[in-house]
Amino acid sequence: MEISSLTTYLIAITLLTLTPGVDTLLVIRNTARSGWRDGAVSSFGICSGLFVHAVISAVGISIILLQAAWAFSALKLVGAGYLVWLGISSWRKVLRQESFKIANGERSGAQVFLIRRSLREGFLSNVLNPKTAIFYMAFLPQFINPAQSALLQSLFLAGLHFVIAMIWQCLLALMVKQFKRWLQRPRVSQVFDGVTGTVMIALGLRVAAEG
Repeated sequence: MEISSLTTYLIAITLLTLTPGVDTLLVIRNTARSGWRDGAVSSFGICSGLFVHAVISAVGISIILLQAAWAFSALKLVGAGYLVWLGISSWRKVLRQESFKIANGERSGAQVFLIRRSLREGFLSNVLNPKTAIFYMAFLPQFINPAQSALLQSLFLAGLHFVIAMIWQCLLALMVKQFKRWLQRPRVSQVFDGVTGTVMIALGLRVAAEG
């Protein structure tokens, strides 16, 4: 890949990473839930999903999805359903007060950090995100040299995206950590879970409606 093309890709992918979206919301929510490790591991799960999109784009399944309307619609509905499920999970914490533990006569919003949960939520959030799939389908081929392995090049580009996204999302988790005590106050935690849950449900319904 030429330096000019690589530079263009890095600029575009950095701007995409910095643009607030579902991934950003998930990292913020999970960091507030169990601390910086939760946010960082969720980010690792999110960024690992990029390689799935890269492989799909490289092997040409993207063409199948774009030509078969029902297949792409199914992908969008699955992704929308997962967003709604995440939103409902946040609201369940508000309604059942599952996220609040009694400590010294006061309630605390902290939860136990579970690495598998964080990885699963991050990975599924990215893999089932139709916008990421579409972006990789349309964007990566512009930087692929037909004379070389499309798969290796796609994985290389996804690797660059992985590094940039991990750095940004881990920094974001650190910033959220600074407000962790405030976010875990009973009332603030309830409001935060309610807001993030509502936004995720709204995003899921919007994705479903667009399908």
